[in-house]
Amino acid sequence: MRQRDDMTFPAEEYAQRLDALKSRMRERRLDAVIICDPENLMYLTDYQTTGYSFFQALVVPLDGDAFFVTRHMEESNVHARTWVEKTRPYADNGDAIQTLTEALRETGLSDGTIGYERNSYFLPAYQQDRILTGMPGARLLDCFGIVEEGRICKSPAEIEVMKKAAKATEAGMRAGIDASAPGVTENEIAAAISDAMFRAGGEPPAVMPYVTSGPRTMIGHATWEGRKVEAGEHVFLELGGCYRRYHTAMMRTVVLGELSASMESAQETMKHALDELTRFLQPGLTVSDADKIVRDILATGDHGGNLITRSGYSIGIAFPPSWDEGYILSLMQGSPSVLKPGMTFHFIPWLWGVDGNKTVGISDTIHITETGSESFFTLDRDFAVKPGKSAARPASSAKKEPSSKDEAPAPAE
Repeated sequence: MRQRDDMTFPAEEYAQRLDALKSRMRERRLDAVIICDPENLMYLTDYQTTGYSFFQALVVPLDGDAFFVTRHMEESNVHARTWVEKTRPYADNGDAIQTLTEALRETGLSDGTIGYERNSYFLPAYQQDRILTGMPGARLLDCFGIVEEGRICKSPAEIEVMKKAAKATEAGMRAGIDASAPGVTENEIAAAISDAMFRAGGEPPAVMPYVTSGPRTMIGHATWEGRKVEAGEHVFLELGGCYRRYHTAMMRTVVLGELSASMESAQETMKHALDELTRFLQPGLTVSDADKIVRDILATGDHGGNLITRSGYSIGIAFPPSWDEGYILSLMQGSPSVLKPGMTFHFIPWLWGVDGNKTVGISDTIHITETGSESFFTLDRDFAVKPGKSAARPASSAKKEPSSKDEAPAPAE
């Protein structure tokens, strides 16, 4: 392992992650694993690139040095970012799988028991078939989840990185709330959010902000589409700030008019759900128990809305197309998984169909501590109510010369 002091975490943290992975490999009698998921590559080595549509893999032998198989252009990311010394690059017109199988033969692994991420988005069936046929002497076994077992509980150092992501999340949400007004387009709100997130030290998130208004809030996972917000409507905002690929996410709601009885009921019900979670979340509670707390509370009130999804999911390292670690662990009924210190969740007690035509949300990213839980955020949870607010342009879209009073906020440290 190459020693360096310019990675996201100290070298000792990566050594611990690698040792823990090898311990799980021994338990499963694996001679090596082939890791392809971008999040897992980042977790183990600090490697990242936006070019992950091309085949890339980290081969971790139980004995011997790990090595990367990457597109030639991406090899620079291995050398510039990671502790890995050995690489096997392939040309754009080369054969990635052949490069992989040849490297495994050269290292004496082609007749061993090798784990591969069979359920990975980034190792499609045709590539799996070629690995199987290219190494007839190997015993190939599915090891999907073997890295995620380490990722599910974040270390204290990871929690600190997520706190930096949270600064970007909060800055973006404040800007989005401030920019929401009649006469402003969803695009302008999204621009204000993005500007604030990046100025606060945030990096490109796995998903850009969700900004919808009025009837468009009923469309699942809709983003901005240029619609002009009208007086009396509401704006639904969900965004995830990112720092070193770690994310924290948040939902908030803006009401551009008076707060109706049904909307107030929705607000108070969602706040109550988050308050109760904060009170009861602790190591030992099951995922199903946590989900039930949210569902039972959201089923009360006079708002007419429903929770039509899971009530939360693990969150941490992410690349597009999602900031979601829910494939590792989601909060759903029937799950026996137990909460442990270091787990981090985006809890989403959102309501679909308030008054039959509104989606609203108040959410939080929370980490489990030794004795309970703690939010990454300080932002007020109430709906931002702006009765009689006149049309205004977001500050970020105004053209003006900078002055000493208009300095950008310092990036997160």
